[in-house]
Amino acid sequence: MSALVRPRDDRVIGGVCAALARRFGLPPTTVRVAFLASCLLPGPQFLLYLALWVLLP
Repeated sequence: MSALVRPRDDRVIGGVCAALARRFGLPPTTVRVAFLASCLLPGPQFLLYLALWVLLP
């Protein structure tokens, strides 16, 4: 597992899903689809994404 850092090359919006995918050894597309699917459920997913976008180096 690598450090939780937003990549400069495999970004779509902020690179948060790509960073999580790289950290846990998953394909970035899988993490992006899982995030989009989770947005259909009630909860603070979008706020968590924004917080990670700001806090991750």
